[in-house]
Amino acid sequence: MMRWLRLAPIPLASSCFCTAVVAQDKQKLSPPVDVAIQGHVYRPAQLEPTDARIAKLHAPDGFRINKFAEGMINPRMLAVGDDGTVYVTRRDLGDCVMLRDTNGDGVADVRKVVAERPDMHGIAIDGRRMYLTAVKEVYTADIQSDGTLANFTRIIADLPDAGQHPNRTLAMGPDKQLYVSVGSTCNTCDEANPENATMLQVSPDGSSRTIFASGLRNTIGFGWHPVTHELWGMDNGVDWIGDDEQKEELNHIEQGKRYGWPFVYADGKLSPDREPKGGITNEQWREQSTEPVLLYTAHSAPIQMAFYTGSQFPDEYRNDAFVAMRGSWNRKTPSGYEVVRIHFDPAGKPQRIEPFVTGFVQQEGAGYGYIARLAGCAVAKDGSLLVSDDKNGVIYRISYAGAKGGAR
Repeated sequence: MMRWLRLAPIPLASSCFCTAVVAQDKQKLSPPVDVAIQGHVYRPAQLEPTDARIAKLHAPDGFRINKFAEGMINPRMLAVGDDGTVYVTRRDLGDCVMLRDTNGDGVADVRKVVAERPDMHGIAIDGRRMYLTAVKEVYTADIQSDGTLANFTRIIADLPDAGQHPNRTLAMGPDKQLYVSVGSTCNTCDEANPENATMLQVSPDGSSRTIFASGLRNTIGFGWHPVTHELWGMDNGVDWIGDDEQKEELNHIEQGKRYGWPFVYADGKLSPDREPKGGITNEQWREQSTEPVLLYTAHSAPIQMAFYTGSQFPDEYRNDAFVAMRGSWNRKTPSGYEVVRIHFDPAGKPQRIEPFVTGFVQQEGAGYGYIARLAGCAVAKDGSLLVSDDKNGVIYRISYAGAKGGAR
């Protein structure tokens, strides 16, 4: 059986056309498979986030966008303390930075490194306690009155190896258990470690953990609906099955359930080149898996997700979720590079996903360029929305200024 063709990353647009032909398995008596797949590598150029380019960002009427912090180098995941202090991890630098806006002008004027560990990425705050993750480790620390950390302690040292998806994230659930997202080591493969491609449930002291849900390729962004307390997460789809496949998934994540990867994707489609071991067919795997509730444009790359619990935005936004879409590289026309909104009805059921702030990717000449690849997303204490750009080092603040406020 031939594997899908994998192209080495290159800086310019390119295309490939490949056909996978799987011969008949005499033991299983399965039919032949003949699938044609066209894929692209397209990376927009990196552009400076000038005032003129930021002015091209588009948000609904009444919303304004400004730089909350810049020169941050590699800001990734965001969390906000009870006192309004903003914390951001910087994976490439291996640290966590605290930010404060002491004069209320919407711009951080205090910046200080409060923790340092290699590959630091995920962050969660529960009252005066902070949790941080690296690739294999989980740490905890006390938040002091000045925003710095004390009693920094490692509580887990043996999370699975990283591979393709090293960006662990975590959050404290309504049940006061930690939930840790552990991505897959690959695009599609049979994982050797059953904890890869899962959501783990972990005791707050790290002494015990279990697999809460599986079949999740890389669910970096997740959270609980503020009213129903149901867990929702955005899973990153697989690469190299076409410009419009696999679409990104919004999953209702429930204990003990499996969510398709790596043999089933999107709304019940079967992997063209891979089957489970042990005599199980893809169709049987599909029957035992839970399909996503909503789908979004392929390769948009969802990262952090935040439910809106603030009071600054209009009432219609309350209890909806926002997601930072980092943007595509495996699609000819770029997708993502935006903040999207997930609409939930009053009963807590998601209805649709739509763009909220767009324009972080812009046409430049004959091609495209980006001013931001978004990663973090969090609701500030004043009700504004913060999103981080891990390429140009900016944290943007999206605030509501009234019906005549405009996008800037």
